[in-house]
Amino acid sequence: LALLPRAAGELRAFVVAHSHMDVGWVYTVQESMHAYAANVYTTVVEELMKGKQRKFIAVEQEFFRLWWDMVATDTQKQQVHQLLQEGRLEFVIGGQVMHDEAVTLIDDQILQLTEGHGFLYETFGFRPQFSWHVDPFGASATTPTLFALAGFNAHLISRIDYDLKADMQKNKKLQFVWQGSPSLSARQEIFTHVMDQYSYCTPSQLPFSNRSGFFWNGFATFPDPPKDGVYPNMSLPVTDANLHLYAQTMVANIKERAAWFRTGEVLWPWGCDKQFFNASVQYSNMDLLVDYINKHSAAFGVTVQYATVSDYFQAVYSRNLTWETRDSQDFLPYSTEPFQAWTGFYTSRSTLKGIARRASSLLYAGESFFTQYVQKHPEGSICKYKALEQLQSLRYPVSEVQHHDGITGTESPKVKDMYMNNLMYGMLNVKKLMASIIFDINSAKKNGDVYSSVYTKDSGKPDVDLYVVVYNPLAWNITTFVTVSVSSEAMGVYDELGRSVPAQVQSSVESQSTYDLYILVAISGLSYRKYSIKPLGGEESAFIGSSVKYQRRALARAGQQRQQLFPVVNSCYQIVFDQNTNLMHSITDRETNQTVQFTQEFLEYHVNGDTKKGPISDNYLFAPNTSAVPVSKAVGLEVMSGSLMTEIRQYFYSNVTSEDYAYAVYTRLYSVPEGYDGKLLCHRIEQEYSVGPLELNREAILRTSTSLSTRQLLYTDNNGYQIQKRPFKAYVNNTVARNYYPMVQTAYIEDDTTRLMLLAERAHGVSSQGNGQVEVMLHRRLWNNLQWDLSNNLTLNDSSVVRPVIWLLLGSKALTNTLYRTSGLALEHRPVVMFGALSGGDKPKLPRQLQQNSVHDLPVTVPPNLHLQTLSIPGWRYSSNHAEQVKSIHMGEQKQGDADFSRVLLRIRHLYEVGEDPVLSQPVVVDLKSLLKGLGSVMAVEERSLTGTWDVNTLERWKWKTAQHPGKRFFNSTETSEDFMITVHPKEIRTFFVYFQVQ
Repeated sequence: LALLPRAAGELRAFVVAHSHMDVGWVYTVQESMHAYAANVYTTVVEELMKGKQRKFIAVEQEFFRLWWDMVATDTQKQQVHQLLQEGRLEFVIGGQVMHDEAVTLIDDQILQLTEGHGFLYETFGFRPQFSWHVDPFGASATTPTLFALAGFNAHLISRIDYDLKADMQKNKKLQFVWQGSPSLSARQEIFTHVMDQYSYCTPSQLPFSNRSGFFWNGFATFPDPPKDGVYPNMSLPVTDANLHLYAQTMVANIKERAAWFRTGEVLWPWGCDKQFFNASVQYSNMDLLVDYINKHSAAFGVTVQYATVSDYFQAVYSRNLTWETRDSQDFLPYSTEPFQAWTGFYTSRSTLKGIARRASSLLYAGESFFTQYVQKHPEGSICKYKALEQLQSLRYPVSEVQHHDGITGTESPKVKDMYMNNLMYGMLNVKKLMASIIFDINSAKKNGDVYSSVYTKDSGKPDVDLYVVVYNPLAWNITTFVTVSVSSEAMGVYDELGRSVPAQVQSSVESQSTYDLYILVAISGLSYRKYSIKPLGGEESAFIGSSVKYQRRALARAGQQRQQLFPVVNSCYQIVFDQNTNLMHSITDRETNQTVQFTQEFLEYHVNGDTKKGPISDNYLFAPNTSAVPVSKAVGLEVMSGSLMTEIRQYFYSNVTSEDYAYAVYTRLYSVPEGYDGKLLCHRIEQEYSVGPLELNREAILRTSTSLSTRQLLYTDNNGYQIQKRPFKAYVNNTVARNYYPMVQTAYIEDDTTRLMLLAERAHGVSSQGNGQVEVMLHRRLWNNLQWDLSNNLTLNDSSVVRPVIWLLLGSKALTNTLYRTSGLALEHRPVVMFGALSGGDKPKLPRQLQQNSVHDLPVTVPPNLHLQTLSIPGWRYSSNHAEQVKSIHMGEQKQGDADFSRVLLRIRHLYEVGEDPVLSQPVVVDLKSLLKGLGSVMAVEERSLTGTWDVNTLERWKWKTAQHPGKRFFNSTETSEDFMITVHPKEIRTFFVYFQVQ
């Protein structure tokens, strides 16, 4: 059919059959598999085998893999292989999920993509080359770069601002070549197609009937499929009587859409959410339409064919047109109507957002810890297969929660619980693995009482001597504090050699009966240290922080009194508080002596929950009906000061006599003793907030107001990868909400000399609603009576207390430039703390073996402008030689063999943009053999595409013609490494397979 002669001006419609399958949203993955998802693959495979012209695209791998592993018969598996070879079944994207683009971290996007691609390549030798990002709420500029690096030829998106889409549609500008990264620019550009106003669902209105059209299998039912196979809302079947009318409807829609694009090819998505669970009735009706239109193509001026995404893009590519380029500007935020700004989800379900990031960070630590163990301890007693299963039990849920209804907070409560349970289970497994590796290396008594905890506030058994093992998962030397909960103030901390370690103990923020012990740790890259904690009196004990409580102050009366200021100082900052209000007053950067007026307050946006009264806020949308209202009339203050740290505890009360505080902020300023590298620690003003439970229909923000003259210009990051400039825009309606942006890791404001930077450990909505201001949305609790929200249980009645952490950096642009990337990663990947009880009395001395191990091991260290983004053992069994891999699958030799532990996956990312910093923006030469010598002797290195499935030397992506590059040709990959030396240029992410000499 693809070769039918085309009359001039005849349109060609590509009917792409698909089912949009949310990996959790309203229903859990298990409920979805049972109700419809398994039936999609079972019936589609069966129907594709019946008609040679039929095609289908498969998207989310989590569902496909569950079907493949749990449901598919051997015959069906054979048929899938055949259909892939014939090009009639096509995997697009190929990740475990269709990831959200606004609130996810680039590391986690890469993880979920790699997870799916590894399976597809190992099982089928198939490598996806097209995206289908039809549902994420707004489009990030990181995504086109990600897909280009993965070897894709074209990218497809849909949800962008309604007014912008209308404009692009009218001017035939929905297709362009996107240079998502300013530094990688044309080298990693990608052709991008924005879907028209009909998006990914088939328009179902029939002018000749009041029944719907094109959805012949109806809608899925939950919890069970109907016994009689009759589903609700099954579309009007195609009959001789209505065939011509149906064809006219379809042709009219094809022609309407054709007018919005430059070529005569029309992408016609056929399907929607949860479709094709009965593929037989779908294809049997559509076959009639396709045949009829093609028989009368001269009259209709249209030919129609079943197609995959690749068929469509291939046809557009072969037109050889010259395309406009788009720079690195993203498509965020996203609005669907004047009062529907999808900016609420940047903060929805903050607890889930936080756990998802903690899980990702623990996985990152566990992967490198295990990789080092396998390489350095080939005789170790841990079962490597079980260890890989433990890691896999966290790789899956971290991938799963990146779904665009997962980490976004736009799911029902039971689905949120599913994500949380899966994450917690995987985290427990990885903690157990890390503890067992420590044990094995130190051949400690196996029956010793060990329990590991990766978040510091979990208390150890307070009445015994503890030891803590602290692992630094970053490939830099890190100096920081870790916190351990202890039962008394008199504590001493000792290192492996029995030397005293600087520490400070003070009453806990959280409980009356315990104390927080802050231990200063200095740990080299990818290494661990072991510390013992002993209750004692006397000289060497930890410094005890002293508390001063200030009287609660009513904010209303403060204006009439003279300011009573008092400073809190370390070697980088002086923070001044006003005793009349108990609020922060100013911060001085001691390096430049610049003083910035600086106040912080909590406010709430009150939002409407009644659809009759106006626009509503929900999981997705933010629609404030007034300006934000201050929440507290009085503030309490307590200052804990010590030699290593000062903690300022502020409690915000709704009035002077309130019993309980509604909000709290704990601000920590660190002082580093001589002999430690305290540069990052000293410049960090750490804030931890306690927010909630909120009243209904309140959205809580922290507003920071400064004397910086910022002209309301805000900068926020895309996915922790690159920075976007966010000028304030005035709109006729909903200006507040439409000026909210996602902060995944970083946001800042600045004037000509000074910058205030915010670093986050979970995503938040952020905005600058006034000159010198930045506000961060910390929590939301909503209820509304919109029937759709109610019936899907999507009302966000979130009564939790959230405790996010933000690090503030203040200083010259030059200084903050050198610090913020390493600081952001230091916050993301805080050291992993594992507890154990000391056996054998009171000797802090540990076995000699351990001293050797942790103190004299060769650390893995990269320069501060590089990040060791991945060091793991994926366990894939595929051959990295493509011809061999395809042959072994073809011969049926791709059996369930053992996992491969010899292949190490390594990724190195350059953290800086071209021209961002005179020193740090330079290319870096890395000697991989020398970098990894602590793990063993490197024998071979292969450079691969981002997800590992392509040898970069054989990867040729389509080069679309642009004004800058009029020639149509293929991209060639980066220069390859001779003798293990590589040069990493700004913003590159380089991926390698590394093989070590077998010991």
